[in-house]
Amino acid sequence: MSAKAKPVDALDPRKALVPSVVKVNEVRVAKGFWPKLQRTAARIPFADQALAAWYAARDPATPLPAKGMIFAGLAYFIMPIDAIPDLFAGIGYTDDAAVIAALIATLGANIKRRHRDQAEDAVQRLKDK
Repeated sequence: MSAKAKPVDALDPRKALVPSVVKVNEVRVAKGFWPKLQRTAARIPFADQALAAWYAARDPATPLPAKGMIFAGLAYFIMPIDAIPDLFAGIGYTDDAAVIAALIATLGANIKRRHRDQAEDAVQRLKDK
């Protein structure tokens, strides 16, 4: 982690576009997104939306500010520290769903049909396992 970015910075929306924080979030998401999604894909109804955001963030055509915000939202999804711990059955992912929904509402124009199609295919593959 960069000397400029602290772990708490990853969840601070005011710092989501600071280059060192974007990099920390991108690395954190690269390491943790797929493992968490594989564990939860069948249980969370917003898996396809999270994956569409992931594909948009990885797309070179997505503007850098949008990528920064997407990585911040996905970092929140994978971090073990959040408002409602994920271990609480039924309600544990409601805060994560709210963050993903806010991402989609705010940055939905950057999530293209191709990202949604990739997400639908990936979710189906994960559920078939």
